[in-house]
Amino acid sequence: MAGQLAVDETLLDYVRQMSLRDDDVLRELRAETAGMPMLQAMLVLPEEAQLLALLVRITGARRVLEVGTFTGYSSLCMARALPPGGKVVTCDISERWTAVARRYWERAGVGELIDLRLGDAARTLDDMRAQHGPGSFDLAFLDADKANYVRYYEQALTLVRPGGLLVLDNTLFFGKVVDPAAQDPDTLAIRELNALLRDDERVDISMLAVADGLTLVHKKP
Repeated sequence: MAGQLAVDETLLDYVRQMSLRDDDVLRELRAETAGMPMLQAMLVLPEEAQLLALLVRITGARRVLEVGTFTGYSSLCMARALPPGGKVVTCDISERWTAVARRYWERAGVGELIDLRLGDAARTLDDMRAQHGPGSFDLAFLDADKANYVRYYEQALTLVRPGGLLVLDNTLFFGKVVDPAAQDPDTLAIRELNALLRDDERVDISMLAVADGLTLVHKKP
């Protein structure tokens, strides 16, 4: 039986040539983000964002929650996949990064489909629960500060409806999750999250060894 395939740049280029549905807006947003020193690693890979859009379409998600906007690449892709009347609600703390996001959302014609909430993410999620109630979202994507991932997961799980989907990014965290020498707070937080997901009987999960690790979480009905 074949094992996990190691993906080098040549094979990744082939994957993108064969499957990536790209355009000028997405390419230019990636290029602008790549020019931000020390920050380009925060941008989701284009094939990962395309997978998020596919998940939105497959699930028919009308209300999508995103924790961690950055420059808006994943928000843009998910907004394009929404059905009529759909909305992406995304939260971040940075006015600088999200100003870039707003420009590209408008260029892509999805600005009205995205509701940006600026401020502390945990507080924003609590506010959304108070405003909309539990189970008010169909799909959630978490890609924010890792130290608070467990808290964000619990809040998002409450906000997503039974039968809904959560997608958690960076669950392999540059491979540091299996390095015993890695004891920094972010790596420890990801390990804690992964152990929680493994044992959480409220959900079904699948951890995918793609990008920086992507875990799909189905909230049981």
